[in-house]
Amino acid sequence: MILLPAVPMKKAIVNYWVWTRLDIICIFHKQKNKLMKKIILMMAVAVSIISCGGKDEKKGGGETKVNSEKKEPVNDLSENPDYQKGLALISKSENLCLTCHKIDEKLTGPSYRDVANKYENTEANIKMLAEKVKKGGTGNWGEIAMPANNTVTQEEAEAIVKYILLLKK
Repeated sequence: MILLPAVPMKKAIVNYWVWTRLDIICIFHKQKNKLMKKIILMMAVAVSIISCGGKDEKKGGGETKVNSEKKEPVNDLSENPDYQKGLALISKSENLCLTCHKIDEKLTGPSYRDVANKYENTEANIKMLAEKVKKGGTGNWGEIAMPANNTVTQEEAEAIVKYILLLKK
């Protein structure tokens, strides 16, 4: 039988105990981190659900009331043949309309909605604006001139103008 000194044996036991404790602590922290991630994820989902819901509800006096007012039907322009024809013509790449104009934003030229709000939808205005589409123009919307558009016929220019004037708010 070999006798080992007492001190190294105690150190071995202490070292084993310390490493075992550290492993337990590390395992605990890993599980704690996973649990914290789950809790944070559940809280984020709950906050997003709460913040997205209930826009049509009115809260008052502790009761929740659903807004029962009926909205008026919106005038659906997509069924209008002038709208469809004008949109198709404007969308053609050879016409280059969308290079300088957008429906609601001013680019180089005015937005279509600004033009619609400035001019009434009359035959005289349609013919006058169609001429400007074909021949170009300057001075009405700033210093930048609108170039002539020789690729459209008079009828196509009138269809484009009718489409634009339908965008009036």
